[in-house]
Amino acid sequence: MDEKKWQAEKFEANRPHLRAVAYRMLGSRAEAEDAVQETWLRLIRSDTSGVENLSGWLTTVTARICLDLLRSRKSRREEPLTVHVPEPIVVHEAGNGTDPEQDALLADSVGLALLVVLERLNPAERLAFVLHDMFDVPFDDIAPILGRTTVATRQLASRARRRVQDTPSTTETDLTRQRHVVDAFFTASRDGDLQALLAVLDPEAVFRPDAVAARMGAAGEIRGRMDVAKTFQGRARGARLAVINGAVGAIVVIDGQLRIALRCTLNADGMIAVIDAMADPEELRKLEIVLIEA
Repeated sequence: MDEKKWQAEKFEANRPHLRAVAYRMLGSRAEAEDAVQETWLRLIRSDTSGVENLSGWLTTVTARICLDLLRSRKSRREEPLTVHVPEPIVVHEAGNGTDPEQDALLADSVGLALLVVLERLNPAERLAFVLHDMFDVPFDDIAPILGRTTVATRQLASRARRRVQDTPSTTETDLTRQRHVVDAFFTASRDGDLQALLAVLDPEAVFRPDAVAARMGAAGEIRGRMDVAKTFQGRARGARLAVINGAVGAIVVIDGQLRIALRCTLNADGMIAVIDAMADPEELRKLEIVLIEA
């Protein structure tokens, strides 16, 4: 068989696995697809005649690409207001150009709550934890990717494991409940539907903008369901749902820069009790954000 044809067949057979690795590493379907495509480009440019385990080789290449992306992402976070907002898989209906079966497989194994926790790991910890704990890659194979000893790599994975296990995180059920309510709120806001806004707000709801948000045009602190609803009526057109420090809210990103974050706190009855608007650049840099793509 022609070598290039053989490479293509082996790559396609490994594509679902590579997508899964890249998605867990990056938390973004789009970036995962880009990483897998880059792996393909490196494969066709390489002489793999001496490679005994092509699946392992492909996994290693994908992991290296993802590690570079994670490190680049971390360096970009040092720039003013620039943030990365990874998104969880959301299963789409057939016929819109996506692969519902593959999306469902990823969604089943990587929930939004886990993505939130993985975002708290540094790139090396995340790679060691994902490859070893999720895909059973031996530490001896992971160490060269990180440029560390096997012992150091094992310690990285152990530290990451403790952080994942010890980090208090909102359960998947709670996040789903929050998402439903917050999505209803911002949909009603964009549609200008006052009654729908009132339906998801606590009677004593509070809107609290920080000083920078207030200077951007947000009113000062507002109390009461009706006044908060009127404040948001017909607005929030550029808002995108996101998990912000463990709670569902919304963000506005313009030209790749985070401008404002709206963090929602729900009461025991599942209604929005507090909306905090944060626009101070220093505070925005501290936020942990995972975008919820629809």
